[in-house]
Amino acid sequence: MDKSYSALTEHYREVKRLAGVQAVLEWDQQTYMPDKANAYRAEQLTMLAGLTHQRKTDPRIGDWLAEAELEAANLAPEAMANVRELRRRYEKSKKLPESLVKRIAHCAASAHPVWIDARQRNDFASFKPYLEQMIELKREEADAIGYSECRYDALLDDYEPGALTREVSQALADLKCELIPLVQAIKESKVAQPGDVLKRHFPIEQQKSLAERAAAAIGFDFKRGRLDTTHHPFCTELGPHDVRITTRYDERFFSTAFFGVLHEAGHGLYEQGLREDQYGLPVGSYCSLGFHESQSRLWENIVGRSREFWTWLYPQAQASFPSIKDVSLDQFYRAVNQVTPSLIRVEADEATYNLHIIIRFELEQELMDRKLQVSDLPQAWNERYQNELGLTPDSDYNGVLQDIHWSAGLIGYFSTYSLGNLYSAQLFAAAERELGELHSGFASGQFEHLFDWLHRNVFIKGASYGSAELLKQATGSLLDHRPLIEYLRRKLSPLYELHV
Repeated sequence: MDKSYSALTEHYREVKRLAGVQAVLEWDQQTYMPDKANAYRAEQLTMLAGLTHQRKTDPRIGDWLAEAELEAANLAPEAMANVRELRRRYEKSKKLPESLVKRIAHCAASAHPVWIDARQRNDFASFKPYLEQMIELKREEADAIGYSECRYDALLDDYEPGALTREVSQALADLKCELIPLVQAIKESKVAQPGDVLKRHFPIEQQKSLAERAAAAIGFDFKRGRLDTTHHPFCTELGPHDVRITTRYDERFFSTAFFGVLHEAGHGLYEQGLREDQYGLPVGSYCSLGFHESQSRLWENIVGRSREFWTWLYPQAQASFPSIKDVSLDQFYRAVNQVTPSLIRVEADEATYNLHIIIRFELEQELMDRKLQVSDLPQAWNERYQNELGLTPDSDYNGVLQDIHWSAGLIGYFSTYSLGNLYSAQLFAAAERELGELHSGFASGQFEHLFDWLHRNVFIKGASYGSAELLKQATGSLLDHRPLIEYLRRKLSPLYELHV
């Protein structure tokens, strides 16, 4: 049995090494690769996707798993968790034909530069054929995997294992019911926030320096990671000591890069905090994308938009940017917490952000169920934005073309952003119940108590448990929208003089 478990784990470590090679090529494609190199890169990524799938579906895995399962009582708890999760992954991988996996990989690699060009030229029509192909491929993938209730379940499971569309829909509906009156009360408030102070001149090199200092302060290890520039911010893990984060810069808007770096650094903290001795195995990998997003949103918002965080960092920001020398700490804090409906998801405030996610979540389901055609997507997008946020996009650049996810085939991903927001509020509240009030430490740049709590309760547990069980262990409760609503009300009510 020991021999079978050793063979099983070594095989999956090899799969992880191969996936790391693929991740390097994908990172390069989105950062430094020459434009004309894309056709060959698509061939490389297609080949690697096929090789990785072959190894994930190797028939020997079934034999190794069967032998390990027969002797489960003799396995250590972490080994049992690995076997249980590897069985789930193996059975799912077997259902996907290698030809389909390769077609999806080729479509994603080919669609990426087309999406970039289409967005820059505000030309949805040029991207439309690639998106139509990807939607068809993802339908084919969902049908091959199978599902209990709806096609979208099969795709959602890639990012939030075990979650059902109806359960996520209910959680988001409960959240929306509380968000709408909060956002409406803010709209009706006579208090105006000084948002324009974020739209002064912020030189890029100084932005990069300040963001790197903030990321390092919260715990991101730049000896095991780096920051680069891309069209759409992301975090990727290339190895146990190689976590890459990216952002994009706007000299005339501070928040784009800075909070993008905090967001991606939150992802990076999770990756750097996983168990190295279990690298390539479930116990050494993240629990779910919802939990991954909980880390990015926690550090970006609950920590990074707090008054105490800026009490610590604002003197450094003023030293870096002469344009805000005349802006007080209170003005700046109010500016970074301004609530105003906007068109761009990654720049949305905390109160309206989840409305952006709900729109995408609903549109994806309609695309999967053929209730919506890709050709009608821009109009449907614009109508949802008008209905939910009171805004109509002035272009596809600021509308349906703003996200990278659909070009990459990440159908089912978007809802994990909102799940991450919900998890983050529950995790932070649990940390404060155990450790006491944490914000006062942020005022002097002390983040290690929160970091250590997350390391103990989230990072080192990896995927030993599903997200529902891990959340219950860490917080004592199941998924609940109320901690997020309470956090938002507690922060925003004084800023807008609300009585909600």
